[in-house]
Amino acid sequence: MSQSESLPVRDVSEEVVSIPTSASLDQAAETMAAEDVGFLVVTEDDEAVGALTDRTLALSLRDQIIPESTTVSELATDELVTIDRDMDVLRILEKMKLEEVRRVVIVDDDGDPLSVVSLDDVLVLLGEEMGDVADLLEAQV
Repeated sequence: MSQSESLPVRDVSEEVVSIPTSASLDQAAETMAAEDVGFLVVTEDDEAVGALTDRTLALSLRDQIIPESTTVSELATDELVTIDRDMDVLRILEKMKLEEVRRVVIVDDDGDPLSVVSLDDVLVLLGEEMGDVADLLEAQV
């Protein structure tokens, strides 16, 4: 069985929630709260162009930014870290480490966002796999 079959990341991934670059940070915070997410895909002309995290938004407040008049484009990353939908968990962890991110976006063959995978999602999957290994070891004792 391949790694992607044994650790199905796409089964725990979250729906993509997006926001345009022109939206205010206040609107971004409202969207995050309403959708119960900490990560937004930032779009321009219906194309994914970056990301905004709850952490970035929270840390911006210490710089006395005015959320109502500051746009998402002023804080968002200018790139979106993406992975193929068939990438296995170990390669996803490697990509997260390399890119120094806690979330990656799964894209389809055309590069369109399908879902978001967080480091927490990956850790849950690894924990479940370790539980299966423990069950197997216990059964053999």
